[in-house]
Amino acid sequence: MSQLWILAFLADYYIQLAFIVVCVILAVIALLRCLPKSSDMFFVQGKRTKGFWLGMTGGALALTVIGLLSHLSPPGAFSLLFPVIGACMASVYLADVDPAVSGR
Repeated sequence: MSQLWILAFLADYYIQLAFIVVCVILAVIALLRCLPKSSDMFFVQGKRTKGFWLGMTGGALALTVIGLLSHLSPPGAFSLLFPVIGACMASVYLADVDPAVSGR
């Protein structure tokens, strides 16, 4: 295999790793922003319960970490699928629910 292909594979590996790390950070932020919220604000704003959103953001973090571990071992089939799903779950909380229950 030529050096150009090796460089291309290495670049692909590290770009995917950076993307997965960003997904993990997004999921951590969503979980940490959900923890201190008052459970009454979820009811007042007509959103699902705080327990539901804690489960969703915790699940998002779990999926992104599984994707990260899958990528660090010999890259598996779910090394990009799970982080993308987790980032979508965290983004829904951050874009829709968090501003509503923050009282802003």
